[in-house]
Amino acid sequence: MNKLIAIVNVIAWSGFWAFGYIAFTSDGLTDRQLVIASLLAFGGFILGVVAYLRLVRAAEESGYAKKTNQLDAAARDRAHSEGGL
Repeated sequence: MNKLIAIVNVIAWSGFWAFGYIAFTSDGLTDRQLVIASLLAFGGFILGVVAYLRLVRAAEESGYAKKTNQLDAAARDRAHSEGGL
């Protein structure tokens, strides 16, 4: 499953860069073509971010990457009560 998400991630970011480049640099596009290229670039961006975040979560759960430095709820409450924020 992780390999499929990684492939989706690469394809989505490729679409973002390719269609974003077309939308910004191409002269002579009709308004409709410009909107379609922009929407495809935006879709690639959103799908790329979601796929990347899923890959990061999977890497942390498998032990391949170390966990983030986020506190659990009890430690966060204790830090706040000791004079944090």
